[in-house]
Amino acid sequence: MLVPIILSGGAGTRLWPLSRELYPKQLLPLVGDKTMLQNTVSRLEGISGLAEPAVVCNENHRFMVAEQLKQLGRAPSAIILEPVGRNTAPAVAVAAFQAMEGGEDPLLLVLPADHVVRQAEGLRRVIESAVPLAEQGKLITFGIVPTGPETGYGYIRAGAPLESRKLEAGSVKLEGAPVTGHASRVTAFAVSRFVEKPDLETARSYIDSGDYSWNSGMFMFKASRLVQELDRFAPEIVSACRKAVEGAERDLDFIRLDADAFAACPSDSIDYAVMEKTEDAVVVPLDAGWSDVGSWSALWEVGEHDCHGNLVYGDVLLNDAKNNYLHAEGRMIAAVGLEDHVVVETADAVLVAHRDKVQDVKEIVSQLKMQQRDEAILHRKAFRPWGSYECIDSAERFQVKRITVNPGASLSLQRHHHRAEHWIVVKGTARITKGDEVVLLSENQSTYIPLGVTHRLENPGKIPLELIEVQSGSYLGEDDIERFGDVYGRS
Repeated sequence: MLVPIILSGGAGTRLWPLSRELYPKQLLPLVGDKTMLQNTVSRLEGISGLAEPAVVCNENHRFMVAEQLKQLGRAPSAIILEPVGRNTAPAVAVAAFQAMEGGEDPLLLVLPADHVVRQAEGLRRVIESAVPLAEQGKLITFGIVPTGPETGYGYIRAGAPLESRKLEAGSVKLEGAPVTGHASRVTAFAVSRFVEKPDLETARSYIDSGDYSWNSGMFMFKASRLVQELDRFAPEIVSACRKAVEGAERDLDFIRLDADAFAACPSDSIDYAVMEKTEDAVVVPLDAGWSDVGSWSALWEVGEHDCHGNLVYGDVLLNDAKNNYLHAEGRMIAAVGLEDHVVVETADAVLVAHRDKVQDVKEIVSQLKMQQRDEAILHRKAFRPWGSYECIDSAERFQVKRITVNPGASLSLQRHHHRAEHWIVVKGTARITKGDEVVLLSENQSTYIPLGVTHRLENPGKIPLELIEVQSGSYLGEDDIERFGDVYGRS
């Protein structure tokens, strides 16, 4: 059995303003109609012996992760919630302990949730080719066959070849190996060493040597072998993660790790903690149109361009513009005489950057956090387990929101101490609890929730419920909610 472990804990700060701390890039549809997380799960379909995926994610993202998997018709084997971020080694360790419950010892296929792979069939073939080595106890990493001297990736130097495996066309090996034909061979190599992101001259020397691949952050190994090697090289991680899983609690579809035990775990990557130290690390080359989409320029590279090299999304008008990435969420973007730039428009922020400088977008995010500005963390549109809401206007003592409630969903039974609310239904049917009264409202009907009155909003219908909410009062923060009952387990 092969269990996909999807790591979905990143913040994606280089793709601000679309990617934000509470709604990061892996949960966005940046390439195609599906989100990055959904694409990661979908591209594995067809692999022999594949189990349902387990996802390791931030607690704040849990409902979005569950909903996106539900949209795919997938029932995850686990959604493991990290109370704090502790890098990839602890994330994989808790997934391994969870997978071994009941005496099982499956193969784990560890994949970041935010990568692009344009040739899914090639990926599946290479994964299946690596299974026998993983079953023998090897710890596999998939090295990307480089297309040029990249300074934004770590590198893996290949050592001696281990074995050749006959595969169909589309699978490849490192420099000098066949990359086409009806029966190409893929060679697995012992890992000579991992190296950090190089400067440009060093990266060119790596490419010229033919011995290096890009570090993809994708791995495969038996759960017990990973724990065994972690216990050998980083026993404090194993101890903390074992306690975190043993003390975990199930909450709906989620596994809540013991917060204190996991917080005590050292933060380390799986590369540092295990792969750079074990004698059983193996690199299997992969050439399947991979990108980690770590910046706006990387997203431009994997997209479809017009005849002038522009990649556009939304309402965009161009005149004498070349090689740009232009993304409009709500308003029109007009670009005249613009070349090699990124322009991204959202409801509350606009990014303008030269494509050569997009790696520095993270510095803007750092400034926003230092100034304690919400734009670093929140979108104006916020997602909840029952649907979403978007702030469309606000000023002193009032706020206007557009609220969407999914069919069959309901908000918590709650009250507010500092604000009253007016609700106007514009689409669908609302069942509203207001004190001891329960009413049904249809389109163009409205109600008023006085300050301090217990209330609940439900959608009993088959289509999304949409309404406009007008809040008024002395304090309008989201923390002015006292909950009395919630089907989603929120306090």
